Amino acid sequence: MTDKILITGGAGFIGCHCSQYFAEKGYRIVIVDNLSRKGTRDNLAWLKGKWSITHYPVDIRNPEQLREVFIKEKGFDAVLHLAAQVAVTTSVKDPREDFDINALGTFNMLECVRETDPETPFLFSSTNKVYGNLPEVAVIEIGNRYTFKDIKGVSETQTLDFHSPYGCSKGCADQYVIDYARIYGMHTACFRQSCIYGQRQFGVEDQGWVAWFIIAGVLGRPVTIYGDGKQVRDILFVEDLVKLYETAIEKGPRLRGDVYNIGGGQVNTLSLLELVEILKNEGVELNYTFDDWRPGDQKVFVSDNDKARQTLGWHPKVDPENGIRRLIAWVTSHQELLRRVLM
Repeated sequence: MTDKILITGGAGFIGCHCSQYFAEKGYRIVIVDNLSRKGTRDNLAWLKGKWSITHYPVDIRNPEQLREVFIKEKGFDAVLHLAAQVAVTTSVKDPREDFDINALGTFNMLECVRETDPETPFLFSSTNKVYGNLPEVAVIEIGNRYTFKDIKGVSETQTLDFHSPYGCSKGCADQYVIDYARIYGMHTACFRQSCIYGQRQFGVEDQGWVAWFIIAGVLGRPVTIYGDGKQVRDILFVEDLVKLYETAIEKGPRLRGDVYNIGGGQVNTLSLLELVEILKNEGVELNYTFDDWRPGDQKVFVSDNDKARQTLGWHPKVDPENGIRRLIAWVTSHQELLRRVLM
């Protein structure tokens, strides 16, 4: 029997890369995605044009419809829960919807797995926003960037601080995923991810900043930089993240509420202003202005990937120069699609 993976948000940015990768590996792919996010219909059409994909247009906020999918498709080798509301600014505007999708939706997923496939590995796409804006971590300013004064990166032992409705909803979900392993013996893992970027990412102003800067530059759209532009993130190319998921799936039965901080690490850091300069050197000019800092925005976030390296044997392989060039090439060759979807 062919191995089978359920991917919520499987037509989203990370989801479609997971769907592609595991389909190419011979898995049967089952996608749960209500296609509410811009670009998901195009991603799904692209996937179905290449592989045999089963899609259920189900909203994770609907437990009855979710349960029907699990009963019908029972027997998953892994569940990748990627569906989410993904933007801090959107969560501030509509905190109830943010909670319903991220917290309640994850609870619904956990219950479906517990009731129908309790031995199935459950991987959850969490966020570094569960750590808030790191007020107790010393930051210094050097040139066009901020940097940590005393640490190389944020480890899983960092104090949680659910700042912003988005941080609260994802943090709530994060803790449920951990506790379902503790209370019910399920095989779960949380990946507290930093800035993921890559092809087929329909980045917008409040989410997916690397892709958004490139898209805006290529299409000649204005960009708003929130804060002073010196904030630093460790960026991670999506292919590296997907391979991490594969490694975790292989570990499956040994997962016990494991938590991993996942990002590009210290060697793959960029400030917003540094990205502007890189794009300029690649022939992509940005028209940008500045605005106030957003709630919970961190001056620096760099993941300490040591736990993932030591326990999963994983580390990023795609450096920013290579990843950014690949994304520029994709954006340049898909301008008509991007204009239709985003503008």
